[in-house]
Amino acid sequence: MDFEPSPRAAELTDKMWDFMREEVFPAEADYHGYLAEHDPHDHPPVLEKLKASARERGLWNLFLPDVSGLTNLEYASIAEITGWSPFLAPEVINCAAPDTGNMEVLHMFGTDEQKQRYLEPLLAGEIRSGFAMTEPLVASSDATNISTRIERDGDEYVINGRKWFISGSADQRCKIFIVMGKTDPGAETHRQQSMVLVERDTPGMTIERHLPVMGYQDQHGHSEIVFDDVRVSATNLVRGEGDGFMIAQARLGPGRIHHAMRAIGMAERALGLMVSRAQERTAFGGPLIEQGVVQEQIANSRLEIDQARLLVQKTAWLIDQGGAKAARGEISQIKVAAPAALSAVVDRAIDVFGAAGVTEDFPIARFAAIARTLRIVDGPDAVHRRTIARVETRRERPYVESAAPTSPE
Repeated sequence: MDFEPSPRAAELTDKMWDFMREEVFPAEADYHGYLAEHDPHDHPPVLEKLKASARERGLWNLFLPDVSGLTNLEYASIAEITGWSPFLAPEVINCAAPDTGNMEVLHMFGTDEQKQRYLEPLLAGEIRSGFAMTEPLVASSDATNISTRIERDGDEYVINGRKWFISGSADQRCKIFIVMGKTDPGAETHRQQSMVLVERDTPGMTIERHLPVMGYQDQHGHSEIVFDDVRVSATNLVRGEGDGFMIAQARLGPGRIHHAMRAIGMAERALGLMVSRAQERTAFGGPLIEQGVVQEQIANSRLEIDQARLLVQKTAWLIDQGGAKAARGEISQIKVAAPAALSAVVDRAIDVFGAAGVTEDFPIARFAAIARTLRIVDGPDAVHRRTIARVETRRERPYVESAAPTSPE
């Protein structure tokens, strides 16, 4: 693995930082101010201005290798930078979840008609999308539990079920949903599920409520949705019946790289704020930065951020070499390690800021909510630790010895 960025990656990283400093960071007050005065799920006009600028700068759809020409490892550095402003930056370069994963699904598995109808406007940033997998009545950390039914009826599929925490659905620009459900409950466990495309205004589909996350209502929202005899054309099936679990795994691999690197970007911003606060505030006869406990907090934060970043870069490189399946254990490792690093750094930043750290005067409190949520989304920590342990128990070792006690002679 070569740690020197490619010329293309270095160029885009420089461009991204210029964009962030010149336009994105200055737009944060406008973005949050607009939402404070309007419905929390409205679309702040500043986003469209930033999107136009991003396209002019050549910072558009960088997440998709076949479009951008970037490897997962090269894109990782861009994803980290967007994490410094997670509410604006990913969307304005058209690299925001859940759209990225949905575009990857359509790109890999969609028909020509599905690509023309949904992928092209998503790539153009004209619409947004949702991914409806999680359900309230089953433990969705095990995707084989999904209970929503998708039944064939002639030239249509009929969908019945309930989903929740469906990101993006509160935004009126969210026009298409990829819905996962069971087409054959009697099939082999991982062949029971399928995915179908459902447009927002399809009869029988009802968005019942928008769920706050740690007290916050995100602009794009996380909603509970009911499907009551929702009918869609059989041509809306993604790939084939029984392919739903496989598609979900293919979708989540690269997406976890994106989440992890954005988490590292947030952690870097929190650490920068922590250092500035410690340098600017005086207590007990001197600046906070001179306190040993504060220095320890800063040092531990740097260690954890850099360790997490190296693990994510390794995982991105492994995916580039052999696909997500070849990096299964490492993908689970970064899903645990990056949010853990972010949580620890943000918690320390709150310590250094004191009461100001839990206000909305700084981004730290929102980062804390995101950090805790990231330990659940795309599979909770417990499930990923289970995967890590299973991979570890199958690992071939250069030397194996028994751990059983030897009998005394």
